[in-house]
Amino acid sequence: MDYGYIKKVNADFDGAVEAVTAALQAQGFGVLTEIDVRGTLKKKLDVEFRPYKILGACNPQLAHRALGEDPEIGLLLPCNVVVQESESGVTVSVVDPKAMFKIVGDARLDEIVAEVDQRMRKVIEALP
Repeated sequence: MDYGYIKKVNADFDGAVEAVTAALQAQGFGVLTEIDVRGTLKKKLDVEFRPYKILGACNPQLAHRALGEDPEIGLLLPCNVVVQESESGVTVSVVDPKAMFKIVGDARLDEIVAEVDQRMRKVIEALP
């Protein structure tokens, strides 16, 4: 995947959500939003879908620094993390900040993006 990092985890779906939330917290991120895709598709379209959650993660200090450099950068916040279950197991995917912010092309953000990238890689590495 060219726009994120993915890892198959050794946990059930709910355990993976808990593990990634804890790993995010260890890296200074909180979960601002949690979208239950399965529940939403069932409610809105009455269709069945596999367990799938999108977590919107934010590190307040890094977000504040980025917004200070470019107030419109909020269009790219928060960082998305996906937990999903398939026939082959449960996977966690996190956005690659370098790929996402490449469209901005603002060198003032490079240091911040590199730090977010490093922390997101640590999140994936910390998962079981």
